Amino acid sequence: QVQLVESGGGLVQAGGSLRLSCAASGRAFRRYAMAWFRQGPGKEREFVAAISGSDDRTYYADSVKGRFTISRDNAQNTMYLQMNSLTPADTAMCYCAAKTRLRVTGVTLRGAYDAWGQGTQVTVSS
Repeated sequence: QVQLVESGGGLVQAGGSLRLSCAASGRAFRRYAMAWFRQGPGKEREFVAAISGSDDRTYYADSVKGRFTISRDNAQNTMYLQMNSLTPADTAMCYCAAKTRLRVTGVTLRGAYDAWGQGTQVTVSS
């Protein structure tokens, strides 16, 4: 079972940047699609970005496209989310997720992911 640990969250002013990291255990990291989800106060968890485990294709929610960049370093078992031009609407608990079931489809869907980190808080002040 893969274990995921997020880091890099914090408090930042509007217009600023943060870089989130997700460190994964195990030897099969490179085979897993990885994703970031987030949950703002009083809101449901929503998809942010994903990167495939086969060809490194990336996917983004419309709300973050052009501002966020997802990437991975398979040699380090680490996935990243570079967040630029942050606004208060980006304030949320951010979760790293892994799709360890290789035959399951839907890299933008919560149900496709079966391993989750505990989250890291991103707070953007106005």
